[in-house]
Amino acid sequence: MYINQLLNKYKELKNYIQDKQIAADLGMDTAKLSRIRKGDRYLTENEAIFLAEQTNTDVHEVLIYLAADKAKTFKAKQAWQDITAKLSSQGFRGLTLGLTGFLALSEPKIQCALCILC
Repeated sequence: MYINQLLNKYKELKNYIQDKQIAADLGMDTAKLSRIRKGDRYLTENEAIFLAEQTNTDVHEVLIYLAADKAKTFKAKQAWQDITAKLSSQGFRGLTLGLTGFLALSEPKIQCALCILC
């Protein structure tokens, strides 16, 4: 699970010894963090973003891997595995910028939405 790697990176950067120190920073009890580590629960988007910012990890990457971890069905898990494998092999930023550009050019409505957001 990617989230465990992110939690370990945060723990190492903060020189923490126990997960309860991470839990305190995230404002959660240690039982919830333990369930997150086991894959029974998941970080919220805000918690994931906090960890990404603190570890200098790309927020987009963290959110994509969080969604992959949350996948419920076999097909969804397979699709997320394919997506994350492509992101890893081709370089995360290049692939996402390419996809964003492709989508913006291929559909006028999406292009308008992107313009509004900018």
